[in-house]
Amino acid sequence: MIICENLLFSHGAEQQNYNSGEYIFEEESTPKYYLQIKTGTVKISSFLEDGKEFIHGIPFDGHCLAETYLFHDKKYAVSAIAVTDCEIIKLEKNKLIELLLKKPQLIFSMYSYTADRMRYKHITAAPFSFQDPVTKLHVILNHVKNHFGFNDKFSFHIPYTRQQLASLTGMRIETVIRAIKKMEKQNMLKIDGTKIFV
Repeated sequence: MIICENLLFSHGAEQQNYNSGEYIFEEESTPKYYLQIKTGTVKISSFLEDGKEFIHGIPFDGHCLAETYLFHDKKYAVSAIAVTDCEIIKLEKNKLIELLLKKPQLIFSMYSYTADRMRYKHITAAPFSFQDPVTKLHVILNHVKNHFGFNDKFSFHIPYTRQQLASLTGMRIETVIRAIKKMEKQNMLKIDGTKIFV
């Protein structure tokens, strides 16, 4: 977790529950709370004019949501949607600022988290400019595997559906399915039923 849950609650945070598919915040709304996932999985998404969804990330237990927006006065450029039923800890923006002023070491925890997300963006940005679906998927799958500290071949079960992988990479689901089959033939991943192992 980014900030200790007990610390958040002791400074006035509240827990709010969201059902799968429910918006936690919407694009163009005003950031008012620090949001940290107690349990569940969320997707951070943008929707294009044609209705196509692009997923920027899929944070889960312990992660915070779009915390950088609390440090300026701009509206959200993305939406956060519950993928599963979620418990979200919410702390009002002004109370978060008070907490950070009292405990400035927490700023380093938040900044480290943000830096990790920026590293992910930098790792994935260049391959995403190429058209090769296998390259795009390979980068995403290996980054997730490395993030969780797995090294052995086929030791990590990818926690995303094929549809989520399509939305994360900006590809059609049919393209993702074909690329996964190709990667299996090239011994880059292993498929067990619907599960993908890298």
